[in-house]
Amino acid sequence: MNCKNCHRLLTEESQYCNSCGAQVIKNRLTFKNLLEHFTETYLNYDNKFIQTVIHLFVKPEVVIESYTDGVRKKYINPISFLAISFTLSGFYLFFLKDKMKEGMDLSSITSYQGQEKLNDAIFNFMFDYNSLLYFTIIPAFAIISWMVFINKKYNLTEHVVIYLYTMSFSSIVSIFSTVSIVLIAPKSYMTYSLSFIFLLFIYHIFLLKRLFKLNGKQMLMKTLAFLPLGFIFYVVISIIMIILVIITENLSLQDLMPTPTK
Repeated sequence: MNCKNCHRLLTEESQYCNSCGAQVIKNRLTFKNLLEHFTETYLNYDNKFIQTVIHLFVKPEVVIESYTDGVRKKYINPISFLAISFTLSGFYLFFLKDKMKEGMDLSSITSYQGQEKLNDAIFNFMFDYNSLLYFTIIPAFAIISWMVFINKKYNLTEHVVIYLYTMSFSSIVSIFSTVSIVLIAPKSYMTYSLSFIFLLFIYHIFLLKRLFKLNGKQMLMKTLAFLPLGFIFYVVISIIMIILVIITENLSLQDLMPTPTK
C-alpha cells in the first residue's frame, strides 16, 4: 500500500504516512465522514481556525507576531484565513442580498430619480465585487499603516499580513452579526453598518497600540497621522468606484440627471 499523497510505501497498519504526515484514508467518502471531517477541521475548540478567531479578538498582536516570527502551526495562515472569509461572505451575500438591500433603502433621503438609480447601481456593484473591494482595501491600509509606522519593526509585506488577518476577522464577525440583523430587524441595517465601521476603527487602534507597544499619547499621534491619509484613500477609491459603477452598470449621464421623483 502506498501513500495517496506522496506515494511512499506504507504498511497495512499505518494510520499516518511517515514521510509526509498525511492521514491514511481507507474508507470510501460518505456524507457521514465528510461531516466528521468538516466538524473536526472547523468546529473543534482546539483547531487552528477557531483558535485564530478567538485570539484575534482577545490578543490579536500575538497572532500577528507569531506569524511574522515564523510560527506556522499554531494559527491558520493569513491567505487561507482570507479565503475562508471570502467563502463565508459569498454564501451569506447570495442568500441575504435582497434583505440587505431592503435595509439599505435610501429612498426617504433620495431627492431625484438619478440619485436613486446611482444608489441602486452602487449597491449592486458593492455586492457583486465584494471580494475585489477587499483586495483593494487591504493593500491600501497596509501602505498607509507602513507610512505611519515607517520607523517601527514591520516592513510593508508584514503590514499586509496585519490587514489580511484583521480584515478577514472583521468580515467573519460581521457575517454572523449581519445575519442576525437582517433577519430580525432589516431596517436597522444601516445603523448597524455605521456602528460596525466605528467598532472596526476602535479594534485597529487596540491592535496597533498593543502591536507597537505605544502609550496613549503616541497612539493619538499615530491616529491623527492615519486619518488624513485614510481620508485621501477614501476619496480616491470612492471616485474610482463611482466611475466603475457607471461603466459596469451601463449608466448614462442622462440617467443621473436630477429629475424630481413623483
